[in-house]
Amino acid sequence: MRTRSMHRLVAVTAAGALALTGCASSSNSGSSSSGASSGASGGKTLVVSTDLPLQGTAASTSDSTNKMIQLYLEQIGSKAGDYTIEFKSYDDSTAAKGAWDDATCNKNAQDHVANANEVAVMGTYNSGCAKIQVPILNQAGMLMVSHANTNPGLTKTWEPGEPQKFFPSGTRSYARVITTDDYQGTAAATYASEKLGVKTVYILNDNETYGQGVSKSFADAATKLGIKVIANEPWDKKQSNYSALFNKIKAAKPDMIYLGGIYDNNGGQLVKDKVSVVGANDDVYLMAPDGFTGYPDFQKLPEAEGTYLTFAGLSTDQLEAGGGAAAKLLADYQTEYGAPPGTSYALYAVAAVQVILEAIAQSDGTREDITAKVFNAPGIKIAADKSVLGKEIVIDPATGDTSAKDISVLQMTDGKEAFVQAQAVE
Repeated sequence: MRTRSMHRLVAVTAAGALALTGCASSSNSGSSSSGASSGASGGKTLVVSTDLPLQGTAASTSDSTNKMIQLYLEQIGSKAGDYTIEFKSYDDSTAAKGAWDDATCNKNAQDHVANANEVAVMGTYNSGCAKIQVPILNQAGMLMVSHANTNPGLTKTWEPGEPQKFFPSGTRSYARVITTDDYQGTAAATYASEKLGVKTVYILNDNETYGQGVSKSFADAATKLGIKVIANEPWDKKQSNYSALFNKIKAAKPDMIYLGGIYDNNGGQLVKDKVSVVGANDDVYLMAPDGFTGYPDFQKLPEAEGTYLTFAGLSTDQLEAGGGAAAKLLADYQTEYGAPPGTSYALYAVAAVQVILEAIAQSDGTREDITAKVFNAPGIKIAADKSVLGKEIVIDPATGDTSAKDISVLQMTDGKEAFVQAQAVE
């Protein structure tokens, strides 16, 4: 592995912002609230950051994501039009929690805004964190583009006051390159009904923004498809075991158990106890959304075998099979790090960065103009031959949502997330 003397990655925690490093001169003289500074060559240097959980069970996923972005930036010379790009990584998790943290997300958002050279954020990973950060960034005219947030309310009517409450300035500043849970939940329920013949389901959610949203979507779609939803109730992530819960579920005799949430919230113990009490996953089906994808600890669990998963996009192997920019970047990643990225979100993160860089290239270098390039017509498009997703990326300037509505159905097989099919959604 080669030394990255010119492409170091700085992890920033809520304890405070650290010194910037990156692809350009470290000189920040002439910085201003516009978000631009003069580099050694006389051009402008702009900071693009990521905001991800770097500790806990999601750490390996975030590490793959940051490495993939860093590799991509190296390959394009860390340039966006006439601007030089510095890369900075923020950590929105804590060691104590082992997952994203509300206070840390809030502090990071304040730090993003306070860094005058920083113009856009790629993130967050967790929708709940995004709902904390977006209003703060919005008041500073700062763009966020996510690779992984699937909660619908960030861009469309969902819970009361959404999405308007995330944009106190009155104009939008948040976009994403992944589709939303109203589609993911529907696709999962459709697959359960049409392919697995499920007639009854017991839903458990992790009682967080993402988990509640995807569980609601799944439950609504299941009901419309004639599947009886026995219950949709939260699991307590602090429990040491769930034997009593699964004994209750076993008595209800569901065809399937659906886990709406993230693996970080004690998902491993939940899956172990499901199999121990209710039975193997080819007897009583187990299904979970993309909050359970990309976790090595989950993939190693013997009890995870047979679990059906959905991913709100195309899986890495499908993107690789499509050839083009995706296949090349994945091959280069393999060469650089000796293993493939541990998550399908890594390529989607680069896609989000492509949107940010295109907006920067078209702009005058200020936060406000970069954001305006995404949300004023005609918006941002990345041509298929340039896109790391192998298809044109189109961001709707009215909402910030992507035109792509891809859902992959996967199944845990021999410790891997094996692609089953692409599930069509309306």
